[in-house]
Amino acid sequence: MKKKVLIPTKLEKIARETLQANGHYEVVQDDATDLKTLAARHADTYAMIVRSESITPEIIDALPNLKVIVRAGAGVNTIDTKYARKRGVDVMNTPGANANAVAEEVVALILADARHIIEADASCRRGEWEKKKFMGRELALKTIGIVGLGNIGQLVARRLSGFEVKLLGFDPMISAERAKAAGVELTDLDRLFSESDIITLHIPENEETRRMVNTRLLGQVKPGVTIVNCARAGILDEAALRQVKADRKIRFLNDVYAKDEPGAKSIADIADIMLPHLGASTVEANTQAARRAAQQLIDLDEKGITSFILNRDIPEGLGEEYCDLAFKLARLSRCLVGRKGTPKIVETSFYGTLEPYADWLVVPVLAGIWEDFDRSKDCRAARKYLADMGIEYVNRKPDPDKGFDNSITVDLTVEIDADNMKHMSIRGTVAEGTLMVSRINEFDKLYFEPTGSTVFFLYVDRPGVLGAIGSKLATRKINIEDVRNPHDPKTKRSLAIMKTNPVVPQDLIDEIARDIQAVASFSIKL
Repeated sequence: MKKKVLIPTKLEKIARETLQANGHYEVVQDDATDLKTLAARHADTYAMIVRSESITPEIIDALPNLKVIVRAGAGVNTIDTKYARKRGVDVMNTPGANANAVAEEVVALILADARHIIEADASCRRGEWEKKKFMGRELALKTIGIVGLGNIGQLVARRLSGFEVKLLGFDPMISAERAKAAGVELTDLDRLFSESDIITLHIPENEETRRMVNTRLLGQVKPGVTIVNCARAGILDEAALRQVKADRKIRFLNDVYAKDEPGAKSIADIADIMLPHLGASTVEANTQAARRAAQQLIDLDEKGITSFILNRDIPEGLGEEYCDLAFKLARLSRCLVGRKGTPKIVETSFYGTLEPYADWLVVPVLAGIWEDFDRSKDCRAARKYLADMGIEYVNRKPDPDKGFDNSITVDLTVEIDADNMKHMSIRGTVAEGTLMVSRINEFDKLYFEPTGSTVFFLYVDRPGVLGAIGSKLATRKINIEDVRNPHDPKTKRSLAIMKTNPVVPQDLIDEIARDIQAVASFSIKL
């Protein structure tokens, strides 16, 4: 009996043709009928391939035989993935299918703005002849800064290289060798923003990147710089751009918004060109997404390939708390080693009953180090991600004689510059259902719980430092809820770990670090 696949959207016919050619699927494609009616008519649906349709619990409940939902595209915000998991429904997407389309859109926006294509067209149609008014600019010999060197960022670099431009790039997660292969010189954000004639953004939106393009960075740009955002709306601070745009004569080209919907847009007053999120809207991108959606469904059914499932269950026998432990140890290691270094080596050890789950646990480790790596991916996707980033991964054989029952060790080595490497090693376990960090580098037997707001100060051991930190926190009415203060006689250093309420603001952390001459300091909310 053939499995029924419902496609309730305007999707390229290649998806339907691929499934039908396989011979094991009955395909129903109907974009004219509302989804609720389709669900009622086709209650025996096994899989759905969708685009931006809203897949609610009501729709999922109306399809009792549903096992798979495939999003022909990257974002799955319109699908209730958690409820789908409760119902045993796998949700997949097709990441990267639109990468070239977005890269070409960036080039199109830059050229359209540089040569006044939109305004000149309208002027000419009115019968005007304003050649002097529309004097343009060439791309040749300009400096272009690319913030984020993932698939799209690297494609942008490749597409623009033919214009004889200088390419600067910022991405703390990519190796200098891989950036060089893409023709990009890695640098920091300050230099990229101060030296670039054109800046294009290609980073995910998360807690770390939200409003990253702020008043400080925008205040450093060249007069007349062009900024292109085809990534996510939230990574740019609209108020900051509004404040400096006129003074710095910034050109702003935009294709992303808080919500993809009709209506007035908050950036209309500061955008020189704005498009209705057309990045992925090409025949080729849609065809590729449709083909991949169909093929991924076939591969899941016939080969058991689960790389693109976004809402996977934790495997039987592995407690969810150990996945959280692996994630938090990795996140902590990344913060302790510093964000400026480029990761080169990731090493793990999984002790006791955790050893058989090493492949699974590497996924939350990677998600902890790289916020843009989806924690719901599988080991195959994790290893590919590491290979793409040029990073070595070593899962060490655990030594049972050490007695680290059901513990996890995460080691991270980063390159600070061509001559300096930095290493961080963290071990943790779960005790009575509570996550515990037992060691950070040379500081052993810590046993602190990695939850809530926590500050870290590494300093040369001497009397009075802990009291000085507490006094400074007290001046801001910040309470210390827990503290660990281990000392290492070999290095003559101490580590102050304090859980606080409320969160310690960055200016106070910097002030304390200066006062106690800290070797390192940072705050994290776990």
